[in-house]
Amino acid sequence: MDVDWLRKTCLALPDATEQIQWGNDLLFKVHGKMFAITPLEPAAVCLSFKCSEEAFAELTERPHIVPAPYLARAKWVALERHDAIAADELAELLRASYALVVARLPKKFRQAAQTPGRRLLKSKTPGQAVKRKKRKTKN
Repeated sequence: MDVDWLRKTCLALPDATEQIQWGNDLLFKVHGKMFAITPLEPAAVCLSFKCSEEAFAELTERPHIVPAPYLARAKWVALERHDAIAADELAELLRASYALVVARLPKKFRQAAQTPGRRLLKSKTPGQAVKRKKRKTKN
């Protein structure tokens, strides 16, 4: 796993975005909610992501996988090495992390994220006027 592979895997998910935050951490988000984090500089962990309670218990028993610092109470795990999980299994875990986050989004965002190839666009862009229908009034 490297940053390019991680970007390709995470950004392939509907409405997924990336953002640099907290100095040099690359965050992957869906509608503003994080589902994966990787530092861009050497650090104690190389990737953190959300998982289910069952997966959290199982993964933290493996070598080089620990509860994520500051996020363990929300069931996030952290990889201490890039090769702690095989790429195909890691891709599935990242999709599961994304799905867990999407499940807690408002309904309109969940529907957009569950439709492959569909992006939810904002109805109003900055500087664009919104036309409103006039109400008919009784005279």
